[in-house]
Amino acid sequence: MRISTLLLVAALSIVAQTGVAWAAGLRLVEVPSSQGKPSIRAALWSPCAAAPVDTRIGPFVLPAVRDCDIAEGKYPLVVISHGFEGTYLSHRDTATALADAGFLVVAINHPGDSALDMTRAGEVSALTERPSDVIRLLDHLLGDWTDSRFIDADKIGVFGFSRGGYTALLLAGAVADWKNATLPCPEGQATVCAGMKEEGVGMQDAFRDARVKAVSVADPLNAFPDADDLRTITIPVQLWRSERGGDGVTPEDFAALRDNLPAKPEFHTVDGAGHFSFVAPCPAEMAEMAPQVCGDEKGFDRVAFHRTLNEGVVAFFKASLR
Repeated sequence: MRISTLLLVAALSIVAQTGVAWAAGLRLVEVPSSQGKPSIRAALWSPCAAAPVDTRIGPFVLPAVRDCDIAEGKYPLVVISHGFEGTYLSHRDTATALADAGFLVVAINHPGDSALDMTRAGEVSALTERPSDVIRLLDHLLGDWTDSRFIDADKIGVFGFSRGGYTALLLAGAVADWKNATLPCPEGQATVCAGMKEEGVGMQDAFRDARVKAVSVADPLNAFPDADDLRTITIPVQLWRSERGGDGVTPEDFAALRDNLPAKPEFHTVDGAGHFSFVAPCPAEMAEMAPQVCGDEKGFDRVAFHRTLNEGVVAFFKASLR
C-alpha cells in the first residue's frame, strides 16, 4: 500500500474506534449490503449551530461537532464522489464549505475502489459500478435513513473528482464509450483501461438518475469522446480543469468535453494546477510522505485555490438547486 493510503487507513481506524467526527454536524452513514452488493460507508456533513472545535483524526485536524442535531427544515443535498485511491475525506474542505452554506453533504467511499479497500480498483467493475453506488446511497438516504425528512429530494447535486467526475457525468445522463476513448492509462490503472477497451464496454443510460439536478466535476476521467455520448445531459454542469492534468487526465480533453456538452457549462481553467490540486490541502506529515498527491508546482498555492474552488462550487449549487 502507498504511504498516503496507510495514513488514511490510520486516520479512519481512529474514527471507527472513537466515533469522532470531522466537521460541524458530521456523522457516519452506512448503507447495508443487499442482493450481493457490499455495504457502503459514507460521511455526512450538515449545518450545525454549535461552534466547532479542532479535532485531530490521524494526520488531519478538522472542525468537529459530533452528531450535531439538524435544525428542522429541508435542505438541498450534494453527494461527493472521490477519485482513484481517494476516500470520503478527500474533499473534506469542500464538504464543510457546502454544509456551512446550508447544504447536507454526503461523501461516499466507493466499495472496492477507495484507499481503504482497493480490492477491485483495477477491475472494470470499479468503473461500471460507481454510479450504482451513488444510486444505492441516495435510495438509502431518501428511504430508510432516520433523518431522511431533512432532505429536499428535488434539490440533489453531485460533486465529483477524476473517477468521481466520470461518475457524476454518468448520473447526469452521459453514456461512456471506452472503446473509442483515447485516454492514456496512468501507472497502476493499465489493467482496467485495457479491459474496458478489449471488452468494448459501453454504459447504457440506465445509470442516469433523474433525482440529480446539477453536477460539478473536476478533472473528470473523460470516457465520452463524442457529442452523442453527452446528448442526454439536460441539467446544469460546472466543469473545473487543471492546467497541467495528470493521472490519466489530459488538459486537451477538456475543450472537447466542454464543447460536446449540449448546453454550455460553467467552465473554469485553474492556472498552474495539477490533477491532484483538487484534493484538499494535506497536513505537513502527510505532504512529506505523499508528494505526488499533496505536492504542487512551485508558486501554486493550494490553500488559496481551494478557497476559490469552494466558493465557486457553493455558488454553483446555490444557483442550480434553487
